[in-house]
Amino acid sequence: MILRAKIILPITAPPIEDGAVLVVGNKIQAVLPWKDLRPHQREKARDLGEVILLPGLVNAHCHLDYTDMAGEISPPKGFTDWIAAIIAHKSGWSYSDYARSWLRGAHQLLKTGTTTVADIEVMPDLLPEVWDATPLRIFSFLEMTGIKSRRTPKDILHEAVEKMDSLRHPRNRALLSPHAPYSTLPELLRLTARISQKRKWPLSIHVAESVQEFEMFQNARGPMYEWLQRNGRDNSDCGLGSPVAHLARNKLLGENALAIHVNCLARGDATLLAKNKTHVVHCPRSHDYFKHPPFERARLAGVGVNIALGTDSLATTRKIGRQNPELDMFAEMRALAEADQRLSPEEILRMATVNGARALGLAGKIGELAKGSFADLIALPCPGKVSRVNETVLAHSGHVAASLIEGRWAVPPQN
Repeated sequence: MILRAKIILPITAPPIEDGAVLVVGNKIQAVLPWKDLRPHQREKARDLGEVILLPGLVNAHCHLDYTDMAGEISPPKGFTDWIAAIIAHKSGWSYSDYARSWLRGAHQLLKTGTTTVADIEVMPDLLPEVWDATPLRIFSFLEMTGIKSRRTPKDILHEAVEKMDSLRHPRNRALLSPHAPYSTLPELLRLTARISQKRKWPLSIHVAESVQEFEMFQNARGPMYEWLQRNGRDNSDCGLGSPVAHLARNKLLGENALAIHVNCLARGDATLLAKNKTHVVHCPRSHDYFKHPPFERARLAGVGVNIALGTDSLATTRKIGRQNPELDMFAEMRALAEADQRLSPEEILRMATVNGARALGLAGKIGELAKGSFADLIALPCPGKVSRVNETVLAHSGHVAASLIEGRWAVPPQN
């Protein structure tokens, strides 16, 4: 397959005006100017017209299960209020509700340019069926909790690993996600860290998401501390340092770990994350929904932390007027640009592509257009000039003109 476009935006190389991408099987063989193609290659090319071709977006944190909760939970006064609200909301859902919600979310991501998603899965029995129903590349992180469970951490982990081993797919993977420090026992964190590092599995965990969580671990007090204590949590692991320090103490930080949110940092936390090569995933619209303290991107990036972007769930995304939000990485990028005006469009695009690829252990394979990478491409309408291509991409709203995943059309072009 040979695709021609007005502009090629490889992300890891300068944009090419009037360029072409050569695809062989599921990989990219070359990215080059149209004039450098041989005559017989030009005859075989498909001209996509006035579009920008760029890598498919990498959504490094999502909850597809909760897509149909869009607009259902109003922004809460405190984080524990939201936890109680979503637990109550989920109690009325059936298997079919989760399946329908998951598939709707996958469709929204596909239409808005995501080609790879790191999803937190609370209903792993869905996976064989829903994986086959979408062309997306999916990392399904199986959520583990256990504060009120009668099972031991070893049993919780064993059950999750058994489920992982039963799930086989040529494109998708099941992995582990201890939910958060406050909702899991330290032993489960240590056991998950040990097996994931030994087998070189990526793992995902929410951490330092709220001021209440930070106060719970840092000072052994506050609404979350008291609420969980009333619900039977052994809070003896609190008062010993920040949530990030708690993960470090339990050996969970590492190059394979995706630390989700990280909205509250103690002194030394950024350095601790960088030293352990832990990736951070920021979700701008979710951050705004909760009105968390300003995300300390510059502090994290300044010490070398890799920061990727995610959508989180639509249960934590504000409605705009009467319209429910959709899962959309372009909306996340625009929200980040508005919140952090020091960031350039180029930096934001890297957070939604190559940075997410690196976090998932697929650097050089996804998130860029280069020889040897998977043929994951999206096409956007191109009303602007090559000199403003990054700004044009960042301003994009709505569905993509086309999407290719591993050399197969996921959203076919119209021309």
